[in-house]
Amino acid sequence: MQPRIISIKSKKLLGKSAIMSVLNDSTVQLWQLFMPSRNKIQNAANSNLYSVQVFESATYFDQYSPEKEFEKWAAIEVTDFADVPKEMETLVIPEGTYAVFDYKGPANAALPFFQYIFQTWIPESVYTVDNRPHFALMGEKYRGNNPDSEEEIWVPVKKKLSNIE
Repeated sequence: MQPRIISIKSKKLLGKSAIMSVLNDSTVQLWQLFMPSRNKIQNAANSNLYSVQVFESATYFDQYSPEKEFEKWAAIEVTDFADVPKEMETLVIPEGTYAVFDYKGPANAALPFFQYIFQTWIPESVYTVDNRPHFALMGEKYRGNNPDSEEEIWVPVKKKLSNIE
C-alpha cells in the first residue's frame, strides 16, 4: 500500500473542535454537534468533510499512549473566513507535503491500517512525520462503518535528514 505524495497550499477550514484521546474518544459527539450547523456555512469550497487531528508535536506517536490527548476537528473547507457562524471555529492547515493513503473499509476497523502507516511505512520510507495537522478527507464514497466506505488519510511528512549531507 503505497501512498501518493502530494504538496498542498494552505486550506481554510470551519468547524468544531474538541480535546480528546483514543481512550476518551468523543468523535461521534463532535460530529453530532457539527453536522446540524454545517448548513449555516455559506462559503464552502466543496462538499468534502474533514476529520482533523492536531497533535502536540511530530513526536506524538514516538511514545504513543491511548491516554495522550489531541485536538480533533469536524470541519469543511471554505474559500475564506469572511462569514464565520458564531458557533463555528476556524482552522488553517498550513501548506506542505502529505502522504495520502486510500482507505477502504469501516471506520471502526482502521486500527491495523494506521499501525501500518506509522509502524511500517514511515520507518521504511524516506519521510518522517511533520508537525502539521493530520486529516481524513471524507468525500462522496465515505459511508462511516460500512465495509464499502472509502476515505483518504493525509499524513503530513517531510524528507528525513540524510547523514550524507
